[in-house]
Amino acid sequence: MIPRREFVTLLGGAVAWPLAARAQRPAIPVIGWLSALLDANSLAAFRKGLSETGYVEGRNLSIEYRSTDGNSNRLPELAEDLVRRRVAVIVTGALGATRAAKDATETIPIVFRAGNDPVQYGLVASLNRPGGNVTGIYDINEELGGKRLGLLHDLLPAASHFALLKQDSAASESMIMGVRAGAVAIGRSFEVITANNDREIEAAFGTMVQKRVDALLVQPQRPFFNRRVQLTTLAAYHRLPAIYGWREHAESGGLMSYGPDSPDQYRLAGIYVGRILKGEKPSDLPVMRPTKFEFVINLQTARALGIEVPPTLFALANEVIE
Repeated sequence: MIPRREFVTLLGGAVAWPLAARAQRPAIPVIGWLSALLDANSLAAFRKGLSETGYVEGRNLSIEYRSTDGNSNRLPELAEDLVRRRVAVIVTGALGATRAAKDATETIPIVFRAGNDPVQYGLVASLNRPGGNVTGIYDINEELGGKRLGLLHDLLPAASHFALLKQDSAASESMIMGVRAGAVAIGRSFEVITANNDREIEAAFGTMVQKRVDALLVQPQRPFFNRRVQLTTLAAYHRLPAIYGWREHAESGGLMSYGPDSPDQYRLAGIYVGRILKGEKPSDLPVMRPTKFEFVINLQTARALGIEVPPTLFALANEVIE
């Protein structure tokens, strides 16, 4: 039998040893997530990308989430908060969030998912050699205006007057150029209409009706994403066929959408974060472009507008909403 004093000594050692072992375990890395809104699909795709590199939230990695809930003025303070917490990497979802993070730190790696040209906006030195502490995924959505015009033309070959709805932004110039070039190539007229708020959007649709616009392209800008129900409702009310840059518009009743697979871009961002955690430098990781694109047709909306979708477009579609 073990004497009581020795038993207590052994028990104390047994208790103390696990505590000491836990204290010596390395702290798991913490990722900072900075965005205007938290989207469940984007987060799920990001976690999938992390898991492909061996990182699982709650097991060997932690994520600090910071969202402005639509108030972009809060981005700088939230970025600075993540820097104070000394996160290992900051993940950003758009141009404003990336700028705020870049202004807040020159040392913590930043991985973005941006819809605007990161070179044009000074986020990276070049796509192949970003330099500095920033890299990520450039979704090129603004460059796909010509492709969207082509899809509208295939759907409505008799349409002669197209319009592009946009918000005030220098970033819109690349899309305007692409759509204008496409319109010239098919011998159709094209004009740009600007709307920056709910009232102006309603007025813009009235203007398009007055000008006898046959079909509409809606620029893939974040404020239009947030107003997708208003846009698709107005398009249906005025019986104006429209194509959008995000599938969520088609899911909300829009006629068609064409653009990069947004969740897959967040998966790629997760992979980049994992590679950085394993020692790679953001300056050596080229800015990626999307490899997956989605073309969605809302057949219910097409029927409501009296439009017959040709078999060629059905064959191209990734999804048809019945």
